[in-house]
This record gives sequence, C-alpha cells and structure tokens, in this order.
Amino acid sequence: MTRKEEIVLNSLKLFSLKGYLNTSLEDILQNSRISKGGFYNYFRSKEDLFHAVLGRARKIWQEKNLSGWDRSPTALGRILLLLKNYRDRYLQDSVNFPGGCIFITLSVELDDLRPHLAKEIDEGFKRLKARIRRTIREAQKAGEIGSGVSAETITELVFSAMIGASVRYGIDKSKADLNRTIGAIIRYLQELARKAGSK
Repeated sequence: MTRKEEIVLNSLKLFSLKGYLNTSLEDILQNSRISKGGFYNYFRSKEDLFHAVLGRARKIWQEKNLSGWDRSPTALGRILLLLKNYRDRYLQDSVNFPGGCIFITLSVELDDLRPHLAKEIDEGFKRLKARIRRTIREAQKAGEIGSGVSAETITELVFSAMIGASVRYGIDKSKADLNRTIGAIIRYLQELARKAGSK
C-alpha cells in the first residue's frame, strides 16, 4: 500500500466515525503520522482528499455488495444477494467503516453545509436505485416476480429498507435489528416470487 493510499484509508475511517466537517486536518495528520507539508505532497486540499476517500469507499462498497453478482443465474437472485451482502459483508465491516456507512454519515452531514459534496454522494444513491430498478424489471420480465406490483414501488421498498437498516445499525449496532430489517424485505421479495410461481 502506498503512503497516499494509507492516508486515504485512515481518513475513510475518520470520516466514517466523525464525518467530514468534524474531522480536522490535524486529526488526519495525527492519524496518518504525516506532516502538513507531507499531506500537501499528496493532496491539494482536504476537499481533494474527500474525493479520494469517496472513490475508495465506492470501490469497497462494490467489492462487498456486488460479490457474486455476475454468477447469480437469476435477476431476483442478484437482488437477494445484494441484500445479504449489504447486511453481512458491508454494514458489519467495522474495519473500513467503524462508524457505520460512510455514505449515510456524509450525506446527512453535508446536505446543507456542503451541498456540492452531498450531491456527489446522492449520485451514488441514484445509481444504486437505478441498478435495483433495472434488476427488478429483469426479474419481472423473466416471470420471477409478478407484474402486479410496479418495479418502481419494489425499488423504493428495497432501497428504503437498505437505508433504514444502515441508519439503525449505525446507531445501535444491533445485529438482531439488522437481520429483522433486511430479513423482512428478503421475505417480501420471496413472497412476490412465490405468488408469481403459483400462477
């Protein structure tokens, strides 16, 4: 790992715990054991570091949540896999995200105070919803889920469950609550599939 990558990973953990605005440059310097001059050898500003951290966080998100995605034989299977990965591999990753989902933390914190940065995080949420919607439509087209409920409605339910689970787990770190929240949406999707199969 390069020195720059080390600073990015250390800062990712700090931002997850404290947020972007509450993490001072001094926190970053101390945590990475680097001088201010050394920091500026790698980054033009704290905001430049933010972009590097966001890029790294997105890469980790994809590695954790999309693991096995391409190997799933069905569209519904991909959505169920996403939910299970999100619960087991991503939200419980206390090594990279000791304070919980960094995207939720930063989105809430930056919305009013740094809207241009919050907008970049919101783009990630939009891409996730688009992926879910596209996959749900594939499942409906393949007859894995009936068309009685719109893909848009199912997408909103799945996305909202994921965000809600993230917020709750970030607060109480209760695996039981996390399992209940994600389990409920998994059972809902399985019930939709069961109904489609019984027709």
